[in-house]
Amino acid sequence: MSEKILARLKERFGDAVNETHSYRGDDTALVARERIVEVLQFLRDDPELALNMPVDMTAIDWLARGRVPRFQVVYHLYSVSQRHRVRIKCDVPEEDPRVHSSVSIYPGFCWFEREAWDMYGIKFEGHPDPRRLFMYESFVGHPLRKDYPKEKRQPLVRREGVG
Repeated sequence: MSEKILARLKERFGDAVNETHSYRGDDTALVARERIVEVLQFLRDDPELALNMPVDMTAIDWLARGRVPRFQVVYHLYSVSQRHRVRIKCDVPEEDPRVHSSVSIYPGFCWFEREAWDMYGIKFEGHPDPRRLFMYESFVGHPLRKDYPKEKRQPLVRREGVG
């Protein structure tokens, strides 16, 4: 079934599917960032694929490996009825770190997108609640970026009513 998912993606989206590969049951497609919402909606709504369960969404910073574009956003999807899964990636350039939000298709990705914004600085356009998730609002930078200095000092913030 795994080859079927990748084949249907290539058939439906053509040049928007930049590459695919399968390795030991892990099927991956790299798709154009501009079409990510359309691809995710197709994967969810196509009755043969029915990838209706959002499992995980994260980001990768490839700075240490010198890869360009520097960032990738990675979505892991599963079909409860078909019992198959797929990984979808899209490249995100350092000079324009943004992707359209997938929350309208997979509401379960709401917190994952907030985490990717907070930790990596990737903005999700159209996100319903784009606040930081782990770091406080006045925190400067994004601590999971490979160029974030581990010795960097941050301003201390006191919460109201906490001694």
